[in-house]
Amino acid sequence: MPRRMTIIFDDEDLYRALKVESARKGRYAKDIIAEALREWLESKEEAELEADLDEARREWERSGGVEAKKFFRDLDRR
Repeated sequence: MPRRMTIIFDDEDLYRALKVESARKGRYAKDIIAEALREWLESKEEAELEADLDEARREWERSGGVEAKKFFRDLDRR
């Protein structure tokens, strides 16, 4: 179900740039804003996942983890 929201632009240049892009692309400003918001939310989620992966890698390394390539190379040497 569609929801409404009023956006107040304090930055006149940003508002003007949005309207110009909207006219140039033949798209509604609301669609451009929705797309930008989706991309922003996805990038935040990806950044959080990266941080979680980095922490998991640090924990793995602290507990003695080794790269698979090195593990199998060492295994072949035995």
